[in-house]
Amino acid sequence: MQKEYLSAPLPFVGQKRMFAKEFRQILKQFNEATVFVDLFGGSGLLSHITKHEKPNATVVYNDYDNYRKRLANIPRTNALLSDLRRIVENCPRKKIVPESVKKNILKRIAQEEQTGFVDYITLSTSLLFSMKYVLNYEALSKETFYSRIRMTDFNADGYLDGLVIESCDYKEVFQKYRDIPNVVYLVDPPYLSTEVGSYSMSWGLADYLDVLTVLRGTSFVYFTSNKSSILELCEWIERNNTIGNPFAGAKKKIFNAHMNYNSTYTDIMLYKKPDVYKFAA
Repeated sequence: MQKEYLSAPLPFVGQKRMFAKEFRQILKQFNEATVFVDLFGGSGLLSHITKHEKPNATVVYNDYDNYRKRLANIPRTNALLSDLRRIVENCPRKKIVPESVKKNILKRIAQEEQTGFVDYITLSTSLLFSMKYVLNYEALSKETFYSRIRMTDFNADGYLDGLVIESCDYKEVFQKYRDIPNVVYLVDPPYLSTEVGSYSMSWGLADYLDVLTVLRGTSFVYFTSNKSSILELCEWIERNNTIGNPFAGAKKKIFNAHMNYNSTYTDIMLYKKPDVYKFAA
């Protein structure tokens, strides 16, 4: 059997590696005839773990963010990082890189761009302050560089083996599989009130709430955080389901305020297995 990855082989904001152990336990409740549909596939970690734990089940990975492209370019990324290690070899680890060294790094990255794909999210983890990500050369060039380059190569051998790959809006994937018996939806949308800058989508409150329609009458594993307050909101709506929209017809003015702060949040995983999996239209 192929290696089971308990974290994504390439950096991805929001991967569920901290839930890997508990998620594997939840999967034991479902049989091999189950069809698992990972609506917000992201790094593919949930899909990969599911296929490894349930090798005879159908597992659908919706790769909307094209994580596969990053995986396919791992050899290029490894070669680039190897060159960058040599450029920063005299720089102290985890310290700011001098401007002269930064220029050489950017020159090498610019050369890579001329010949093909550059994985800026992976580069961010090697050059920028912790948890800071950029998506292109221009944004990268404006940042302060740190000597944090990974010392070993990346590898993703077998990571996507056996998965059914989709690449479209989650609503399209849901419609495609909603009438198939024994479907379990893995639902890990971008968190509300959390940075989603590395995702290939815009995301607001209405989008976040729309996802809840997928959960009605289905079997699911759903991820959220205490920062979104979605559980508190749903409980309030249940208690006050006749209020309607109190803002209907109100006028709106806006003022943009800016503030700096540090914060943490708690991840939450919920799962539900109705007696009948099939979605009731």
